[in-house]
Amino acid sequence: MIVNSRSFMACFGACACALLLASLPARAKVPPLAASVAHGRYLAIIGGCNDCHTAGYAESGGRTPEKKWLEGSAVGWLGPWGTTYPPNLRLFMQAKSLSQWIEFARTARLRPPMPYWSLRTMTVHDLAALYAFIRFLGPDGKPAPAYLPPGESPPGTYVSRVKAGATRVARAHSK
Repeated sequence: MIVNSRSFMACFGACACALLLASLPARAKVPPLAASVAHGRYLAIIGGCNDCHTAGYAESGGRTPEKKWLEGSAVGWLGPWGTTYPPNLRLFMQAKSLSQWIEFARTARLRPPMPYWSLRTMTVHDLAALYAFIRFLGPDGKPAPAYLPPGESPPGTYVSRVKAGATRVARAHSK
């Protein structure tokens, strides 16, 4: 059998393309941007994100399993601003593109105790890594309770910031 070089190259090129296309689904299963995810994990830990956004994290000395991280918390923060609840960041990030997240981080003015100024200080690289990590965790958990305006009593456990420097943890009493 005689094969000319043009036929061979055309056949070789077609086979190479087919192999490349066949390998794409397998490549898609590899966690994207592994270094960015690792950096985002690090930022979530040192930035204290879990302290509020992961139920029981601070109380366990940081021993909450990663699969439960950043699902929000039903512990409210009561102060002159009303009562805020740390949102489920895993659900929050699923609804945002990277550019929407960066815009949010740069412009949001959030209620206490969220240190939104810390988000504004982060580099785009850091914000993208935090985004990658939270998206890597995947959507899980349920939304945190809704904000309560001043004067409304929180129904469950809450941290009271009645005046500067004074903090107490309380549990709402049922009527």
